[in-house]
Amino acid sequence: MKCGEVIEYLEQLSPKKYASNWDNVGLLVGRRDKEIKKLMVSLDASVKVVRLAVENNVDMLVTHHPIIFSSIKKVNEDDFVSEKVLTLAEHGISYYAMHTNFDTVGGMGELAAGPEYLNLTDTEPLVFESDDIEGMGRGGRLPKPMTAKEVSEYVKERFGLSFVMLYQDESIADKVFDRIAVLPGSGKSELDTVRRLGYELYLTGDYGHHPGLDAIDMGLTVIDATHYGLEHIFTPYITGYLKEQCSDVEILPIDTGCPVAVV
Repeated sequence: MKCGEVIEYLEQLSPKKYASNWDNVGLLVGRRDKEIKKLMVSLDASVKVVRLAVENNVDMLVTHHPIIFSSIKKVNEDDFVSEKVLTLAEHGISYYAMHTNFDTVGGMGELAAGPEYLNLTDTEPLVFESDDIEGMGRGGRLPKPMTAKEVSEYVKERFGLSFVMLYQDESIADKVFDRIAVLPGSGKSELDTVRRLGYELYLTGDYGHHPGLDAIDMGLTVIDATHYGLEHIFTPYITGYLKEQCSDVEILPIDTGCPVAVV
């Protein structure tokens, strides 16, 4: 199977046109006529993942987060990003990223809210630009009413995490929630949207000290499961999807784990 054929399947799921205008998705390294016999799927194209792609002699690497965001003026070993690009090119590995287009359509929010993970009901998109697309994130009803600490334990169990961070005023520690908003990735910029939609409990990643204080001041509760925590589900999902579509290609999922640890 050619690289271009694999790309067609990926873009049937999440068309590039739905990516945010600041994003950089699609075929970032390599040729569309490359013959693909072995393909690796991962959340990020870290140095470790690129090294594993080389060691496993893969023909194509597919990740959620793009290896290239800002412009690159040189491709050599002097910069760690351009060195990864150079390594992929030297070994003939085609590299494809599907980021905010997958977040919007096809997609990360629906997967996180679905029966395999949060198992929400009565769901609705959180962020969308038009009515003809699915939109980012989901809001919905929890399987049962829970306190924020109980939801935190539920999230850890369902997403296979060792920890989450909870931003909540102690005075509402016993408050019971029956609805939650979830936006995998970095979601602090959408707090006003979550509040406007009437959600008091928000699950996301990359939150931070000052946005956390702002949420508490607004009377909201935020669970930060890290950027990795809610998005590592990309790897098994895309692996399964490509196995169904590309039966003659060996698909190798790689999960290098959360880069953040509580010590």
